[in-house]
Amino acid sequence: MPIEIQNIDVAEAQRRLASGARLFDVREQGEWDEVHAPQATLVPMSAFADRWQEIDGGDQPAIVVCHSGARSARIVAALEQSGVPAVNLTGGMVAWEQSGAPVERDAQGEPRHGH
Repeated sequence: MPIEIQNIDVAEAQRRLASGARLFDVREQGEWDEVHAPQATLVPMSAFADRWQEIDGGDQPAIVVCHSGARSARIVAALEQSGVPAVNLTGGMVAWEQSGAPVERDAQGEPRHGH
């Protein structure tokens, strides 16, 4: 039977983060270097098989993000099957940035503010 995953939007993710949830970014290092949420922990999808045990939301489901939400949905399903409560951030970092949520960029990236 397929696992049903829970999707949350950026506003809900920010509410959960404010109350102690943890955010995990499953994009690759280059994407992370371009732009990422300051409170996120990078666990690239390519390293997921070796590092999935690092994903732990504490007393709340872990929030998983990728670029647009497709990879993170697959990771959330895998986590749920492994008994790790997790939710998918709908729209990924695209939605995160468009909402005006805080981001960090590497030296080459120019910070953009969605205000």
